[in-house]
Amino acid sequence: MIKALLLDAWKIAGALAACATLPGSIELLVLSAAALWPKGKGRPRGRPGPWRVAVVIPAHDEEASIASCVRSLLDADRGAMQVDVYVVADNCTDRTALLAQQAGARVLTRTNDRERGKGYALHFAFTSLGFTRQAQPSPAPPQRYDGVLIVDADTAVASNFIVEAAGTMRDGANAVQVRYLVRNLEESARTRLMGVALRGFNVVRPLGRERLGLSVGLLGNGFGLRSETLQTVPYLASSVVEDLEYHLLLVEAGLRVRFVNATTVLGEMPVRGAGVKTQRSRWEGGRLRMMLENSPRLLGKVLRGRPRFIEPLAELLLLPLAFHVTLLALAISTPQPLVRDLGLAGVAVVLLHLVAAIVAGGGSWRDAITLTVAPFYVLWKLMLIPSLLRNARTNQAWVRTRRNAESADLEAKPD
Repeated sequence: MIKALLLDAWKIAGALAACATLPGSIELLVLSAAALWPKGKGRPRGRPGPWRVAVVIPAHDEEASIASCVRSLLDADRGAMQVDVYVVADNCTDRTALLAQQAGARVLTRTNDRERGKGYALHFAFTSLGFTRQAQPSPAPPQRYDGVLIVDADTAVASNFIVEAAGTMRDGANAVQVRYLVRNLEESARTRLMGVALRGFNVVRPLGRERLGLSVGLLGNGFGLRSETLQTVPYLASSVVEDLEYHLLLVEAGLRVRFVNATTVLGEMPVRGAGVKTQRSRWEGGRLRMMLENSPRLLGKVLRGRPRFIEPLAELLLLPLAFHVTLLALAISTPQPLVRDLGLAGVAVVLLHLVAAIVAGGGSWRDAITLTVAPFYVLWKLMLIPSLLRNARTNQAWVRTRRNAESADLEAKPD
């Protein structure tokens, strides 16, 4: 009797796993195939002309990396554009503001103990620079900017970042997202594996969407918004995954984010210590919360005949790849032929996605070797589930992720 009950439970779990992964598998298949499809003509160029661009760096206690980030931006090619770099020193307790100013940036200082987060910092910057209206009248900003680029404080940008990203907006794009990859790729097996993962998530998927004429999404680093876009959709997103939250608002407003595959930003990924667990559990917990809160609403829009919400819904339903693969393994293990076949088909799609990450994402044969450690990474991710679920229940404050290159005294400081 007990054996029969366990077998039934196994079958039910496998069927549920197959159903849960089906939307994500379809999403991966379509986007990977589109990314591998031969590219067409490049984007049409508009007439070169004067364009004023603000680059905003939201920073919370980033004294270890802020100067390097500012210098990377100031050294980038500007073409004929007027560019100003701003650092938002948000609730900082260190020398972020001082070092940013010494490196050549303009500093916007923000202190608010109740509203803490990257989204709040960006809204403060956009309001201060005149992109969005303030609740209370205030003097007009010294410059009138045509667009804004957003870069994280631990980032190095390619030399053509500004001319390509801002140039695409000047040519008519409502918003842009560039390639976002790993800066410290060779530091460990973990960062090399994350490099493959980010080529899939941050290159293959947006590239596939771009070639299908869809809005590509925002990745939180290396994106840009036209002034008109911020006036139409003010940046009021305040969750841990504020980029995903804001992108859904853009889609609802009928605006599209374009993918700029010709340039890159490189962000430093944590390798060891609490920073690794903190970053992943907070981000994926926030994404899970967004899925639970927004999927029913997006499904309702699709059922009411609004097809542009199909892909954003599919994106939300696609679980992080480690969890997606785990559910596929459960489906494959069941004795039900149909469920097992769906699981095997899903694994084939994941393999196609990884191939696309290496080919279309600009990887190499070394990435294929790196994938041999992926099972250990999956096990580590499964151990994060309790922390992930805690982060999904509440909107977390902005907690700075500790980086690898910091000195021991900085590592000892509380966040």
